This record gives sequence, C-alpha cells and structure tokens, in this order.
Amino acid sequence: MSKDAQQLAATYLQMHKTHRPDLVDEYVAVDYRNHNPFVADGREANRQLWTMFYAALPDLEVTQEDLIVAGDRVVGRYTYRGTQTGELLGIPASGNAVEMRSIDIWRVADGMFVEHWDELNVLEVFQQVGVIPQLPVGAVGAVGAA
Repeated sequence: MSKDAQQLAATYLQMHKTHRPDLVDEYVAVDYRNHNPFVADGREANRQLWTMFYAALPDLEVTQEDLIVAGDRVVGRYTYRGTQTGELLGIPASGNAVEMRSIDIWRVADGMFVEHWDELNVLEVFQQVGVIPQLPVGAVGAVGAA
C-alpha cells in the first residue's frame, strides 16, 4: 500500500510542477469525496479546481514539506507560492504574491485517492489578495495588555 500511496502523492506533486490538471485521472477516483468546502466531490470538480488555480496563479510553485503514509492514509504538508494574475475563487486579479499552506489527508482505496480532508490558511490568502484587511503587526500580543 505505501508504495502505491507514495506514487499517488508523487503524481499530485508532478501535476503541480507541470501545471497539468489532466493528471488528476492518475490519482483521483471518479467518485472522490472532498471534504473541502471550496471544492465539490468527484474527479471532474478536482480537475476544474486546479485548472482555475493555474489560471489564477500561472507561476505557481508547490513544495512538498512532509509526506507521511500510514495504513490507507496519506498526509502531505505543502506550500504553494505564486502571483495572482487571474481570478481566484471569484476574486479579481490583484497582482499580489500569494503563499498558501495546506495539510492534506487522503484515504486510498483500489490504488486511488478516494477521500480528502485539508486545512488551509485561507484567511491569510484572502488578506494577501486584498479581500480582507491585514491585522496590524503585534495585534494579537497587544490584546488584553494594559
């Protein structure tokens, strides 16, 4: 199982290096269940997400920080960096640099990713593209200080 799971994660990373959303066919099951509120279930929805992402961030680079395989689960920690020159989730191009971090958990069955959970720093992404104001530096440490 672990070799297959590692190959699936390698294909995911290869998709990002080549910006080829068609590679989802090689690692995502047709009836993929996605627990991300921004993405519908299914392989085609996943392909549409990455097509939009590469159009919004054409210089996108993805770094795999960690990969853990245990049983039928694959956990990856990734950093995505690019410049938002196209529409991203309905947000017009800002020209701003974007850094998104994710922790993804996939369940593997029959040699494909069949289910997915993730945690993303979307608040910071929305701040980076100018939709939400940045918090002042030190604002959190100042809360409650007298």
